[in-house]
Amino acid sequence: MPPAPPRRLAVAAVLTALEGLALAGLGVYMLFVGIAGDPDSPQQAETGGLTLLGLAALPLVAAYGLRLGRRWSRGPALITQLMALPVAWTLWTTGGAMIAAAVALALAAVAVVALLVNPTATEALGIGPAGDRAP
Repeated sequence: MPPAPPRRLAVAAVLTALEGLALAGLGVYMLFVGIAGDPDSPQQAETGGLTLLGLAALPLVAAYGLRLGRRWSRGPALITQLMALPVAWTLWTTGGAMIAAAVALALAAVAVVALLVNPTATEALGIGPAGDRAP
């Protein structure tokens, strides 16, 4: 069993996994509405659901890699956060109940970016000065 990652890396993995699970949940919901519900366009709902399920794979795989301390996982995790920020802005401008979702998403995205660029996390992933040394 691999050693436990530093706390910062573990928190980044959990937040990234939660984002992936939220995307997957929304994708399943859209598929269900498209198949069993009465949407304006069943084809659009089903396609949107499948797209969200596909997009959910990126943060879920990244979270798995972060949990295991894999170097490759930092890129997909950061990409996920950079994609989340415009989504949060869109939710914010929608207003109403979406403002709470926008704030939560933006805070999670900024937190994960801060955690992943932290020297403790980069060294644990083998990135940066300590990771550049030959074994």
